[in-house]
Amino acid sequence: MRFVNGDYGDGKTHFMSVIRHLAMEKKFAVSFVVLTREVPIHKFETVYQTIVRQLQGDFQGIGIRNMLAAWLEKLDTTTVQGKTDDARKNRMALAEEFRNIQGMDINFANALAALVNNRFDPEFFEDQEKQDADHEVLLHWFEGGKVTKRELKPFQIYEFLNKTNSKQFMNSLILFLRHIGHQGLILLMDEMETVVAQSASIRNAAYENVRLLIDNSESSQYLHIFFSIIPDVLMSEKGFKSYDALWSRIRSIGESAKLNYRGVLVDIHQTPLKNEELVELGGCLRTLHGISYRWEPKEMVTDELMEQICSNQKRMGVISEVRLFIKHLIHILDMAEQGQSPQDLDMDREMVETRRKTEAEKIEQKQPSWDN
Repeated sequence: MRFVNGDYGDGKTHFMSVIRHLAMEKKFAVSFVVLTREVPIHKFETVYQTIVRQLQGDFQGIGIRNMLAAWLEKLDTTTVQGKTDDARKNRMALAEEFRNIQGMDINFANALAALVNNRFDPEFFEDQEKQDADHEVLLHWFEGGKVTKRELKPFQIYEFLNKTNSKQFMNSLILFLRHIGHQGLILLMDEMETVVAQSASIRNAAYENVRLLIDNSESSQYLHIFFSIIPDVLMSEKGFKSYDALWSRIRSIGESAKLNYRGVLVDIHQTPLKNEELVELGGCLRTLHGISYRWEPKEMVTDELMEQICSNQKRMGVISEVRLFIKHLIHILDMAEQGQSPQDLDMDREMVETRRKTEAEKIEQKQPSWDN
């Protein structure tokens, strides 16, 4: 488990996107969940549904449906299809293999076996409409949707997702990902800070779900979770410290003043980009701006000008705010493209104005993003 800590504009979301890219290169499955009005973390069932719908890995597309479809396609080349005794025995052996995976929930195992039978057992081929309906029921169950017990009973599935079994379902998903060749699951939870502005009851429910996720990651060696947060989540009285069951697990993460690259806390604010890295980033943005607006910006917006922007930010004590650098540079590019020379601009005044707008955005982003 890691916490990616930084203020608005420090690049937390981009950092997590890089993690997603690197994790998939290493054959991990990844799910990137942005906490919003539609995905409030105090409703874990909704979060789980988003986790499985945002799942990416060694398969085409996004979501557990695409993962299961790719897995079934690979099985299509094996000996599980057909009316022969060998095919039937192979399907039964595969079902037993799922049930024998240590830690696998029996309902999850039976759901996988039911998918195999639905796809490859000729008994289901006689009624195409029923086969399709059963297939949809099973996929909806894997997505954490509400399915009636009557619909599930023929598949020997007796539970659907709830707060009590969510940990077991998550572990079963990870075990299955391992079974089909993934190294594990990387879970990226963005914009955790929206919880701080909620009522006490919602905050407590949200922090309890964070605790459950942390416990999941600690009990499963194949699950790693990254939460993006702002400093208020750690420091504010309405942050993590307001919920003892969670705070007791994480209270030590920000105590050390020393920078620890292997620690639980990834503090982006303490690791700002160097001037030359910001200038390199600025060069990429300058090129994109020139392509987008069909002009040659390099003569007017020089590397030296971008270095001056860095110096101004450093003098103001905001060198770590990458978003401020980007917004200021884009504004200068826009003005230059329209004929105003950057030499005629009051750079200090422009920086102050850009920062004022950025601070206003921060205040707006701190407002509640979902209903109580």
